[in-house]
Amino acid sequence: MNTNANNIFLAVFLGSKTSPKMAAWNALSEKEQQTKMQEGIAAWKAWVSKHQAAIVEMGGPLGKTKKIAQNGIEDVSNAMGAFTVIRADSHEAAAKMFENHPHFTLFPGESIEVMPVLPIPTA
Repeated sequence: MNTNANNIFLAVFLGSKTSPKMAAWNALSEKEQQTKMQEGIAAWKAWVSKHQAAIVEMGGPLGKTKKIAQNGIEDVSNAMGAFTVIRADSHEAAAKMFENHPHFTLFPGESIEVMPVLPIPTA
């Protein structure tokens, strides 16, 4: 079943700076981190190559966050680390594209959340 007319999905890569996976990563020597980084980047590029036809927007890493609310602007921290926009036949198919992704198999990321980008409601 199609989730929306466009079949566009946002994938948000999540990870915590204080997670056990990040602590283990930080405990590695600089050389070990560089080796794992190169291995992870190669695996990520392979994932991109495999799914190139489905990628609408490659996205990328996310920087520091500013929260804007009625009472002003403040610096905040969250678990969002990167994003990608893809096209898939269904929500399930979109999710399956990220199984065993290097974000959490090689890098210290924790999970990837995939959600449909819904059409803007009309009046």
